[in-house]
Amino acid sequence: MCLYDDVTGVVLAGGRGERMGAADKGLQLLNGKPMVEHVINRLRPQVSTLIISANRNLEAYSAFGYPVYADEPPAYSGPLSGFMTGLRHCRTRYLVTAPCDTPFLSRRLVEDLHRFLEEKEADLAVAVSKIDEYCQVQPVFCLMKASLGPHLEKFLANGGHKIDEWYATLKVARVCFDEPQAFENVNTLKELEKLQDIPGNEKE
Repeated sequence: MCLYDDVTGVVLAGGRGERMGAADKGLQLLNGKPMVEHVINRLRPQVSTLIISANRNLEAYSAFGYPVYADEPPAYSGPLSGFMTGLRHCRTRYLVTAPCDTPFLSRRLVEDLHRFLEEKEADLAVAVSKIDEYCQVQPVFCLMKASLGPHLEKFLANGGHKIDEWYATLKVARVCFDEPQAFENVNTLKELEKLQDIPGNEKE
């Protein structure tokens, strides 16, 4: 696992958690730790700076020791709002994004995205997970140029809110990861319960 001093990481914790009964997903416990802590433990060694995008329980998120920023209005308007929050506070060349409910995040996320973005001279590199012969784009796991801030701000101001529509305006590199569990997000309390105490899941 490599640390990149030109990358800021943003953990996206600004959702409503509707499928989890409006619970704040990042603060739900998995093997005794909040899910966001699992994500932080995996992402922090890969980046030079880490921030958290959250819209509630800001003090609880601040307790992890990293700056916490709420989305500017309108809050709860999807992942692109978290992207925008990250870009507004990014002081490095690149920004990488990861949601707070993916506790098995790839330890190679930044390394592989960074390499492909530079090789393809792209604006943004996005993860693609591979299961057997099936590939699925994972749009909330991406590395982007920090200079995209004004472009995204204009897109949002014009009423855009869908990630795929924003991606369509950019030069995007797709990066395949043969780690399907790395991009699994925990949406419900039942899914979370199934993951408790599974051998190996407690390892960081």
